[in-house]
Amino acid sequence: MTYPEVTQYLESFINYEKIASWPYKESLKLERLRDFLAEIGNPQDNLKCIHVAGTKGKGSTCAFIAYILKASGFKAGLYTSPHLADFRERIRILGARTRYSKDFEGMISQEELVSLVEELKPAIEKYNQNSQYGPLSFFEVYTALAFAYFKKEKVDFAVLETGLGGRLDATNIVNPLVCAITSISYDHTHKLGNTIKEISGEKAGIIKRQKAKGKRQNLIVISAPQEKEAIEVISSRCKQEKVKLYLVGKDLTFVGNRKNFKVNGIFHRYPDLKIRLIGKHQLINAAVAIGTIEALRHYDIKISTDAIRKGLSDTLWPGRCEIINRVPLVVLDGAQNVSSSIALKNTIRENFKYKNLILVLGISKDKDIPGICSELTSLADELILTQAKNPRAARADFLEKVIKKQTPGFRKPVIKTATVAEAKTKALSLAKSQDLILVCGSLFVVGEFRNGKIQS
Repeated sequence: MTYPEVTQYLESFINYEKIASWPYKESLKLERLRDFLAEIGNPQDNLKCIHVAGTKGKGSTCAFIAYILKASGFKAGLYTSPHLADFRERIRILGARTRYSKDFEGMISQEELVSLVEELKPAIEKYNQNSQYGPLSFFEVYTALAFAYFKKEKVDFAVLETGLGGRLDATNIVNPLVCAITSISYDHTHKLGNTIKEISGEKAGIIKRQKAKGKRQNLIVISAPQEKEAIEVISSRCKQEKVKLYLVGKDLTFVGNRKNFKVNGIFHRYPDLKIRLIGKHQLINAAVAIGTIEALRHYDIKISTDAIRKGLSDTLWPGRCEIINRVPLVVLDGAQNVSSSIALKNTIRENFKYKNLILVLGISKDKDIPGICSELTSLADELILTQAKNPRAARADFLEKVIKKQTPGFRKPVIKTATVAEAKTKALSLAKSQDLILVCGSLFVVGEFRNGKIQS
């Protein structure tokens, strides 16, 4: 198969990331992936997994963990979603000899992906013809490819980000060493529930008793600071499954800013830390990552302070308050729920100086559009509404109606565009050298805007 043929083949599977509304519990069945993985030899059982769920910050936390493992000399598999421009970004290996890429180091190559698909395609086709649970989805197929690739490449650890929720997510097929729960807030409420308690129940579904396997320690769980309802659910789940819980803010603490902070960890203190990622919320994610790394001591895996320090400072995570241009200043962030929009608003105000802010905003239909708009439009001096090339994207004219309904006195200039490329051209034509262009509301919008060079 050629790479275009592989791309076309993978895109032939149902992809819930491109569908605004679908039945959650009826569509996601762990039994389906479990049966398929058994057909290909259960590659996930050969992996030492670290599993991360949450609403905000789970991708950043996974990146911090993987870079720390790399700095310690380990070969770390990293599986994340969604992608910004190329779905190969989702499967990466960080290690001393891995392929360098400016943004997505260790990303699986086209040749490697072709080889993997050619190897697994007969099993996929056979399984789909006989499956009692229906055909595999895109995310299930890609998760299986990641497991097979990590096994083949003999990674020391596999760091896995849940795709949606946790309990029914395809990644929840693994038997992890450590689980991390990042900040939980309202998102995907039509699927995960309308309350923090319900959403937390889905996220905490990754916490489960270890399967008997040699002398393995019981699972360790690290949690970010949470709302009262969320921590009650997480604590209850940990007690039920007889696993140990460490909480950032209680068992681990941190002080400082991204250029100089310290963490008082479970076992040690870590001074003189710094990260490239912008925003106070990234300090929380870094603390969760340190706690996760420290938890490996329960398995006699010790990571040095120097490796933790280097891994944190090396971590890149594109599309999250990422500066892609300086004059004019262009910042990208995938903020796509109310909580992350508030964090972004605060981060912009605390970290950037500018004359006017041009907001390029695009949001998916299934998100809290009124809530996101109410937080982000207050930043704008000029507003450009757009939509990604994704069936889930809300139309620009619909966004405008929501904004005007919410704030009848809204008088700021509004420009509507049919594509992100058009929005990019318009924003750059409007921006003066001291202005800031902020692109947000959806990782799909961020990914499209990020493609190609900026000519200003």
